Amino acid sequence: MKLLKSLAIAAIAVTAALPARPCSRVVFLSQDTDIVLVGRTLDWRTPIPTNIYVYPRGIQKQSMPSGPRFEWTSKYGSALAVGYDGGVTEGMNEKGLVMNGLFCKGTIYKTSTSTDTVTPVMSLSVFVSYFLDNFATVDEVYDFLSNPANTFAINGQAFDGGTASLLHWGITDASGETLIMEWQDSKLNLYRGRDLRVLTNDPAFPLMQGIDNYWKQVNGVNFLPGTVRSADRFARASFFINHVPDSVDYNTAMASLQSIMGTVSVPFGYEIQGEPNVSSTQWRSTSDSRGGKYYFKFADSLNTFYVDLNSILLTPGAPILKLDTKEHGDFVGCINHRLKISKGFTPMW
Repeated sequence: MKLLKSLAIAAIAVTAALPARPCSRVVFLSQDTDIVLVGRTLDWRTPIPTNIYVYPRGIQKQSMPSGPRFEWTSKYGSALAVGYDGGVTEGMNEKGLVMNGLFCKGTIYKTSTSTDTVTPVMSLSVFVSYFLDNFATVDEVYDFLSNPANTFAINGQAFDGGTASLLHWGITDASGETLIMEWQDSKLNLYRGRDLRVLTNDPAFPLMQGIDNYWKQVNGVNFLPGTVRSADRFARASFFINHVPDSVDYNTAMASLQSIMGTVSVPFGYEIQGEPNVSSTQWRSTSDSRGGKYYFKFADSLNTFYVDLNSILLTPGAPILKLDTKEHGDFVGCINHRLKISKGFTPMW
């Protein structure tokens, strides 16, 4: 009893200290891994205009406009959610690798100095693209990031009136393996495993797991925390994703995941006086890693639409395609036919 009481006090203290800048990520895995679905909410205090791009293979890219940088030619085509038409928030490539960036206030990146002429710099605007363009599995990403020869610095522009771009990332592949990337005190920390099925915001992932372990002892059948704070959303998602049936068909799996994403979404228009960072869910996405479909739903729309990568030409020389979402009210079902040939987005270096 003393242990539970101490853990409760610690959990409440940590949770109370966290500003609410919500985003949530949840992975559904079927028992035989025939189904791998990654759900995500994008929550923020103001609308973040988000368009959908589809990039083919064979596009030459760079991580910064000048200076030490990565240069590459994309090996895989991908569907991308691009915020402000200037930075990739998340996406999925044709091999089923899914990557989502979530706000993490405690992030401290490795940065480059003016005298460093060697360390490559990666802009956050193309960070997700780099990994989706070059890797097919979590193993490949992990091997790359674990190699000291591949050390890089990060550069990120502020957005939304000066908010710093402080993020951590979840990556899941078609096998159901997940890798979480966090920078703390300029050091990259990696956590991997099939059991890492939930990611929200602060605190750092090991501390969040400690909070979640407390709620596991309480048992969600008896009680679950109900606020929109990061640790509360993590506990709710963690309990439910581990207590819904996993030997199910596709439609049931999708229904289970969507129901869970509803429990961690923030009602549209909700705010708390004196806490301006409590944020409505702007949109939700679901990446079907094994089926090649990228689903998307805006909070102010009744409909869900999706891009089917299986039916899009992704060979080198194929055009970049774009879905302009300004008028998204009538988007429903597969919208491949509504994708328009486009130039690529302009990175906010």
